[in-house]
Amino acid sequence: MLAYQDAVFSTAARLLGADAQAEDVAQEVFMKAYEYFDRLEDSATRGGWLKTVTTNLCLNHLSRHRKRWRLFSEMPADPEDDAPEIDVPVPDTLLEDLEAAERARHVESALQRLPDHQRVPLVLYHFEELSYAEIAERLGVSLAKVKIDILRGRSALASRLGEAR
Repeated sequence: MLAYQDAVFSTAARLLGADAQAEDVAQEVFMKAYEYFDRLEDSATRGGWLKTVTTNLCLNHLSRHRKRWRLFSEMPADPEDDAPEIDVPVPDTLLEDLEAAERARHVESALQRLPDHQRVPLVLYHFEELSYAEIAERLGVSLAKVKIDILRGRSALASRLGEAR
Protein backbone atom coordinates (compact mmCIF):
# COMPACT_ATOMS: atom_id res chain seq x y z
CA MET A 1 0.00 0.00 0.00
CA LEU A 2 2.98 2.32 0.50
CA ALA A 3 3.40 2.44 -3.27
CA TYR A 4 0.03 4.19 -3.56
CA GLN A 5 0.30 6.81 -0.82
CA ASP A 6 1.52 9.59 -3.15
CA ALA A 7 -1.20 8.87 -5.73
CA VAL A 8 -3.92 8.86 -3.07
CA PHE A 9 -2.69 12.09 -1.49
CA SER A 10 -2.20 13.93 -4.79
CA THR A 11 -5.68 12.93 -5.99
CA ALA A 12 -7.21 14.16 -2.73
CA ALA A 13 -5.17 17.39 -2.76
CA ARG A 14 -6.24 18.19 -6.31
CA LEU A 15 -9.89 17.59 -5.57
CA LEU A 16 -10.00 19.30 -2.20
CA GLY A 17 -7.49 22.07 -2.82
CA ALA A 18 -6.11 21.88 0.71
CA ASP A 19 -3.31 19.65 1.95
CA ALA A 20 -4.70 19.30 5.49
CA GLN A 21 -8.05 18.03 4.22
CA ALA A 22 -6.27 15.79 1.71
CA GLU A 23 -4.25 14.23 4.53
CA ASP A 24 -7.46 13.49 6.44
CA VAL A 25 -9.08 11.87 3.40
CA ALA A 26 -5.91 9.90 2.58
CA GLN A 27 -5.86 8.57 6.12
CA GLU A 28 -9.50 7.55 5.79
CA VAL A 29 -8.77 5.83 2.46
CA PHE A 30 -6.00 3.74 3.99
CA MET A 31 -8.19 2.88 6.98
CA LYS A 32 -10.73 1.48 4.50
CA ALA A 33 -7.91 -0.32 2.65
CA TYR A 34 -6.86 -1.88 5.96
CA GLU A 35 -10.41 -3.15 6.48
CA TYR A 36 -10.32 -4.82 3.04
CA PHE A 37 -6.62 -5.75 3.09
CA ASP A 38 -7.26 -9.48 2.73
CA ARG A 39 -9.11 -8.84 -0.56
CA LEU A 40 -6.75 -6.11 -1.81
CA GLU A 41 -3.39 -7.63 -0.93
CA ASP A 42 -3.01 -9.70 -4.10
CA SER A 43 -5.51 -7.84 -6.27
CA ALA A 44 -4.32 -6.38 -9.54
CA THR A 45 -7.00 -3.68 -9.25
CA ARG A 46 -6.01 -2.29 -5.86
CA GLY A 47 -4.67 0.94 -7.40
CA GLY A 48 -7.96 1.62 -9.16
CA TRP A 49 -9.89 0.72 -6.01
CA LEU A 50 -7.83 3.19 -3.96
CA LYS A 51 -8.30 5.92 -6.56
CA THR A 52 -12.06 5.36 -6.67
CA VAL A 53 -12.35 5.37 -2.88
CA THR A 54 -10.26 8.55 -2.72
CA THR A 55 -12.42 10.31 -5.30
CA ASN A 56 -15.64 9.24 -3.60
CA LEU A 57 -14.46 10.28 -0.13
CA CYS A 58 -13.35 13.68 -1.48
CA LEU A 59 -16.69 14.23 -3.14
CA ASN A 60 -18.47 13.19 0.06
CA HIS A 61 -16.29 15.61 2.01
CA LEU A 62 -17.07 18.45 -0.38
CA SER A 63 -20.81 17.82 -0.35
CA ARG A 64 -20.90 17.45 3.41
CA HIS A 65 -18.85 20.52 4.26
CA ARG A 66 -19.52 22.82 1.35
CA LYS A 67 -23.16 23.19 0.46
CA ARG A 68 -22.38 25.36 -2.56
CA TRP A 69 -23.23 22.47 -4.88
CA ARG A 70 -26.87 22.63 -3.89
CA LEU A 71 -27.16 26.25 -5.02
CA PHE A 72 -25.68 25.52 -8.44
CA SER A 73 -27.56 22.28 -8.98
CA GLU A 74 -30.88 24.07 -8.42
CA MET A 75 -30.22 26.49 -11.24
CA PRO A 76 -32.58 25.73 -14.12
CA ALA A 77 -30.90 24.22 -17.13
CA ASP A 78 -32.30 22.80 -20.31
CA PRO A 79 -30.98 19.22 -20.45
CA GLU A 80 -30.85 19.39 -24.26
CA ASP A 81 -28.95 22.69 -24.21
CA ASP A 82 -25.27 22.06 -24.74
CA ALA A 83 -22.86 24.58 -23.31
CA PRO A 84 -21.09 26.52 -26.03
CA GLU A 85 -17.58 25.41 -26.86
CA ILE A 86 -15.25 28.35 -26.41
CA ASP A 87 -11.54 28.04 -26.96
CA VAL A 88 -9.38 29.80 -24.42
CA PRO A 89 -6.26 30.93 -26.25
CA VAL A 90 -3.07 30.21 -24.37
CA PRO A 91 0.20 31.24 -26.00
CA ASP A 92 2.36 28.28 -27.04
CA THR A 93 5.32 29.85 -25.25
CA LEU A 94 3.54 30.31 -21.95
CA LEU A 95 5.18 27.41 -20.13
CA GLU A 96 7.92 26.53 -22.59
CA ASP A 97 10.69 28.08 -20.48
CA LEU A 98 9.83 26.24 -17.30
CA GLU A 99 11.15 22.86 -16.31
CA ALA A 100 8.64 20.02 -15.95
CA ALA A 101 8.71 20.07 -12.14
CA GLU A 102 8.31 23.83 -12.05
CA ARG A 103 5.43 23.61 -14.52
CA ALA A 104 3.71 21.01 -12.37
CA ARG A 105 4.15 23.21 -9.29
CA HIS A 106 2.58 26.16 -11.10
CA VAL A 107 -0.36 24.07 -12.30
CA GLU A 108 -0.96 22.63 -8.81
CA SER A 109 -0.78 26.09 -7.27
CA ALA A 110 -3.15 27.56 -9.85
CA LEU A 111 -5.55 24.63 -9.40
CA GLN A 112 -5.64 25.18 -5.64
CA ARG A 113 -6.63 28.82 -6.13
CA LEU A 114 -9.68 27.90 -8.22
CA PRO A 115 -13.05 27.81 -6.46
CA ASP A 116 -14.30 24.30 -5.66
CA HIS A 117 -17.09 24.42 -8.25
CA GLN A 118 -14.47 24.90 -10.99
CA ARG A 119 -11.54 22.89 -9.60
CA VAL A 120 -13.40 19.67 -8.79
CA PRO A 121 -14.99 19.11 -12.23
CA LEU A 122 -11.73 20.15 -13.92
CA VAL A 123 -9.71 17.64 -11.89
CA LEU A 124 -12.27 14.89 -12.39
CA TYR A 125 -12.23 15.47 -16.15
CA HIS A 126 -8.52 15.96 -16.79
CA PHE A 127 -6.86 13.95 -14.02
CA GLU A 128 -9.44 11.27 -13.23
CA GLU A 129 -10.57 11.05 -16.88
CA LEU A 130 -14.29 10.97 -16.11
CA SER A 131 -16.79 12.00 -18.78
CA TYR A 132 -18.98 15.08 -18.40
CA ALA A 133 -21.96 12.82 -17.73
CA GLU A 134 -20.10 10.86 -15.03
CA ILE A 135 -19.03 14.10 -13.36
CA ALA A 136 -22.57 15.48 -13.42
CA GLU A 137 -23.88 12.25 -11.89
CA ARG A 138 -21.24 12.15 -9.16
CA LEU A 139 -21.66 15.81 -8.23
CA GLY A 140 -25.44 15.76 -8.54
CA VAL A 141 -25.52 18.71 -10.93
CA SER A 142 -26.69 19.19 -14.50
CA LEU A 143 -24.56 18.31 -17.49
CA ALA A 144 -24.69 21.95 -18.63
CA LYS A 145 -23.39 23.06 -15.21
CA VAL A 146 -20.43 20.69 -15.49
CA LYS A 147 -19.58 21.92 -19.00
CA ILE A 148 -19.77 25.56 -17.94
CA ASP A 149 -17.70 25.00 -14.80
CA ILE A 150 -15.00 23.15 -16.74
CA LEU A 151 -14.97 25.88 -19.38
CA ARG A 152 -14.71 28.63 -16.79
CA GLY A 153 -12.18 26.61 -14.79
CA ARG A 154 -9.95 26.23 -17.84
CA SER A 155 -10.18 29.95 -18.50
CA ALA A 156 -9.38 30.84 -14.88
CA LEU A 157 -6.53 28.32 -14.82
CA ALA A 158 -5.06 29.76 -18.03
CA SER A 159 -5.34 33.25 -16.56
CA ARG A 160 -3.60 32.22 -13.33
CA LEU A 161 -0.87 30.43 -15.24
CA GLY A 162 -0.39 33.57 -17.33
CA GLU A 163 0.08 35.57 -14.13
CA ALA A 164 2.83 33.17 -13.05
CA ARG A 165 5.00 34.11 -16.04
